[in-house]
Amino acid sequence: MAKEDMNDELNLTRDQMVQLLNEDLAREYQAIIAYTVYSQVLKGAEYMDIARELEKHAAEELAHALKISKQIDYLGGIPGVIPKPVKSLDDPQEILQADLENERETVANYRQRIRQAEAMGEFALSETLRDIIVQEQDHEIDLCDALGIEVPLPRKATDRKFANFKPARNH
Repeated sequence: MAKEDMNDELNLTRDQMVQLLNEDLAREYQAIIAYTVYSQVLKGAEYMDIARELEKHAAEELAHALKISKQIDYLGGIPGVIPKPVKSLDDPQEILQADLENERETVANYRQRIRQAEAMGEFALSETLRDIIVQEQDHEIDLCDALGIEVPLPRKATDRKFANFKPARNH
């Protein structure tokens, strides 16, 4: 990416930041719905602990949505109300993979949002996002453990491919 393009991505107005935060909020709503539904449709003894963990993730995602909404309001915007689409799945591996893909996208976007907030001088926003990203990365780790894979390398918000997935080594 050219240096000019990178500077353009960092030099945002408050309105542009509100728009991006509303996209993040839509992903948080998506996660709340997905974790709520998926925690109930995972069946079998081998998935009981995972289902309970997904219930906890749903509650944490709600807390994230509230924090993002508060920041949108602070910046003079109105929090959005529409979630990103949630995949209707019932296969446990597909559920966990979909959750992982969503978490990876969320983490990549929050990394970019932190850089943008700091470039704007919105340090409280960047600190709020740092608190959120810690839990989002924990969700990534939990999902990778459930899938039996290594945590993939971080990706950029613009990278939608998952070429870095590597199965965990059998020990």
